[in-house]
Amino acid sequence: MVTNLPAMPASRSALEHQLLVKGLGALTRDRARCAGCGRTPLAGERVHHYGAEFVCTLCRARRDDEPERVELVHHCEHGQTVRRLARAA
Repeated sequence: MVTNLPAMPASRSALEHQLLVKGLGALTRDRARCAGCGRTPLAGERVHHYGAEFVCTLCRARRDDEPERVELVHHCEHGQTVRRLARAA
């Protein structure tokens, strides 16, 4: 659960605040994070896999061993876009 939220304004209800905290927790829970620095890699960035964990390019410089594989981070909608189909004759 996210605990470092700003103080709740007087105009915001307790329910709104609970929903905000729950939504932020869900967003951060499902993110893949670098094993070295903990940040979420950006789309277009390369990540270096070492077994079950990965590190970003910045943290790769701290390691002496070679990664098992290197992958490019895709946008979250990669492969889910609408494609134009050829018109049927």
